Amino acid sequence: MTPNHQGSSPSSNPPPFTITVDRSDYSEGDEITVSLRANSTPFQGFLLQAREVGGSSPVGSFSALGAESRLLECGGLSNSSVSQSSGGQKTSVQSKWMAPQSGQLKDIEFRVTFVQNYPNYWVGIKSPVVVYNSRSPVGSTFSNVPVSSAGCGESKVCFSKPNDCDPASSSDCHFMSAMASPADSSVKFEIYGRSTGYIAFGFSDDQLMGNDDIYICGMDSNSTIQVQHAYSTGRRAPQILPLGNVSDIKTSFVDGVISCSFVSKNAISTQRSTVGSVYYILFAYGSTNNGALMYHGTSTFISDQKINITRPQVVTKAQRPQIMKAHGALMLIAWMTTGSLGMLIARYLKAVTKGRGFFGKDLWFLAHVSLMGLSVIATIIAFILAFSFVKGWSGGSHPVLGCLVMILSFIQPFAALFRCGPQHYWRFVFNWFHFLNALAIKGLAVAAIFTGLYMMDSSQEKWMQKVMGGFVAWEALLFALQDLHMRWKQKDEDGDGNVFGSVHTEVILLVVFFLGNLAFLIALLVGIGIA
Repeated sequence: MTPNHQGSSPSSNPPPFTITVDRSDYSEGDEITVSLRANSTPFQGFLLQAREVGGSSPVGSFSALGAESRLLECGGLSNSSVSQSSGGQKTSVQSKWMAPQSGQLKDIEFRVTFVQNYPNYWVGIKSPVVVYNSRSPVGSTFSNVPVSSAGCGESKVCFSKPNDCDPASSSDCHFMSAMASPADSSVKFEIYGRSTGYIAFGFSDDQLMGNDDIYICGMDSNSTIQVQHAYSTGRRAPQILPLGNVSDIKTSFVDGVISCSFVSKNAISTQRSTVGSVYYILFAYGSTNNGALMYHGTSTFISDQKINITRPQVVTKAQRPQIMKAHGALMLIAWMTTGSLGMLIARYLKAVTKGRGFFGKDLWFLAHVSLMGLSVIATIIAFILAFSFVKGWSGGSHPVLGCLVMILSFIQPFAALFRCGPQHYWRFVFNWFHFLNALAIKGLAVAAIFTGLYMMDSSQEKWMQKVMGGFVAWEALLFALQDLHMRWKQKDEDGDGNVFGSVHTEVILLVVFFLGNLAFLIALLVGIGIA
């Protein structure tokens, strides 16, 4: 690839030209776009070939794009090279290279000779390595990539869920490791985990998504496992970057478990322009749709502290922040206990407490207002705690449901302040609005609690959601019993309600309801505490 220019030799200075490719790996028959660009000064001539890494013969074939290129036969292989069609000034040239359909394919690199003018030229400028990934037939699996916890804390950094699990013996282990080479700046990464589409790890300055350096091991549109380098800018799909200085890539997908190993010399950068030394580790896994990454939801865990990947250690995952546990506890208290009791008292205990109370207000009304007031206050505090921690909007249905609960809960007491008198002609409008709004709050709050428990409960049995399901059934049963008793009483009595002197069924059912709610509440509060 050396021009026969008499009286001149290849330049040893850095070339003012670059060669880039649009993908980091390939399989049989794949097409890769190769771009040649001038950085500061144009070039007149070029010669482009694809070769195996360390090889001396061209592989594959090109199709020229544009009038400034022509195809050549080199090494007895038709269209195996691209050169200029004229000596005019050029700032960019693109060509498409097609991989062979069969054969003993290996990792390749594109090499180019740039001619700035007759005495000045550069020979054998290389592109990043393009890794060969064998495309297996549909329905088959890839050979297994051995990943294990051997050497964790001694020769490599390890991070896993559950803590200290070994991917060599458990297919339910989500695992990553980093082993820095003492000889150079390279780091060997391993990643393993059960997933329907991808597994990924990243490095971050904090424990939230945004400004994170990420590596992804996942399926492309052809169901081939590939390694990708990406950068996260927030709670959206990460931006895929050129793979960079990554080599020795091995991938597998066996029995629903994805694993990858590779060596990277890329510097870790969480702000694109700054490079640090200690980072939090993020791990996530989720599904793909035709090669596109889908939102991972709660399938993620984060290290409890910043680590330096050049110092071997076993990293533990962070526990859920106490402020978010307080958020969950307050919402449970508000809408499992105080709110439920307040609604039950307003509906079924009016007759029992008629004529009894303070300051001209019936006892049921005072209890209802107090309990619902506590529920609204607890909801507001929980709402503030969540947003003060997240400092933004988090994806998923839980925050949407929480905001709706907050808005409707805030409206309810203000609407009650401006209600008309009991005998007013339009009183029924307030009564229906108050009832329907309370019903909406209750339904949305239960849905928000279910989604919140799903985010907190990391157990395989998801027992906290099952307990919440039991609570909903318990509450429905007690409300049904109260309603049946009220209807029976309306048929059996005159309805004057002046029977306060004895212990009423309504009160007994209320006490049973409270004790049952308290048992469910305590179970879930304990669950939040250990989440």
